[in-house]
Amino acid sequence: MYKVKVFVTLRESVLDPQGSAVKGSLHRLNYNEVKDVRIGKYMELTIDKSVADLNRTVREVCEKLLANTVIEDYRYEVEEVVAQ
Repeated sequence: MYKVKVFVTLRESVLDPQGSAVKGSLHRLNYNEVKDVRIGKYMELTIDKSVADLNRTVREVCEKLLANTVIEDYRYEVEEVVAQ
């Protein structure tokens, strides 16, 4: 089995109103050292070890469902889950 950690974020060129709102709130709480906030999504997938091309499968899942590739970027990390 594999655990795949997927991180989806808005592209740098896309405005992030939610991030701007959080930054404003932090500044109102006197955390003025925070210069920018970008909000994203984090997902964990558990995938059967028998998948022949794991990276291809993960890319397809991200591009078809998990990320809107017009405005979002994604990256992922794969770790093998060892049964104990």
